[in-house]
Amino acid sequence: DNENGDSKTYPIPSNVPLKVADGDVIEKGKELTEGPLNPHDVLRTRDVAAVHDYLIQEVQRVYRQQGVDINDRHIEVIVRQMMKKVRVETAGDTELLPGTVLDLLEFEAANEELAAKSQATGLEMEPATCSPMLMGITKASLATDSFLSAASFQETTRVLTEAAIKGKVDPLHGLKENVIIGKLIPAGSGVNMYSESSYEEVVDLD
Repeated sequence: DNENGDSKTYPIPSNVPLKVADGDVIEKGKELTEGPLNPHDVLRTRDVAAVHDYLIQEVQRVYRQQGVDINDRHIEVIVRQMMKKVRVETAGDTELLPGTVLDLLEFEAANEELAAKSQATGLEMEPATCSPMLMGITKASLATDSFLSAASFQETTRVLTEAAIKGKVDPLHGLKENVIIGKLIPAGSGVNMYSESSYEEVVDLD
């Protein structure tokens, strides 16, 4: 540490090759040895973009070793779902509770609502703060707002039982839950036109 002169020692096995040499300037989160990293450590020491890029790079490496070429966007969709949740650290002047796990969009909406309220009243209000979370694919799939989507993945009995006990209502915002009930999916160039259409039943008496 150039600022205060502190040093830190990391024990490394003798058979593990190093990626750094004497005199190198090492930034926070940089790999010291060869081998896979713990994505949670990458998220803790660096940022969301770093763990996002690392996960895509590692998945692509496996496919490219087999001669398979996959566009990054397909993996990005999965990684985005794995990182869509945040944990509230401080509530500030919002109605959120510290320790609550919720969608990033819900967290941002709460802060935007607070900012609008602060601007309207002229009072200075403190926004909430959060820390990003990295969930496994199974946990991320079960943490969706749609209980129909979660039930179609794994632990169907538990998910449906919990939804019944809590009286949950599925908003049907995603693709999977609309496919399950045979409803038009909310996607495509004509989604706005058809979603605003009204229908009436015509009975032919002839």
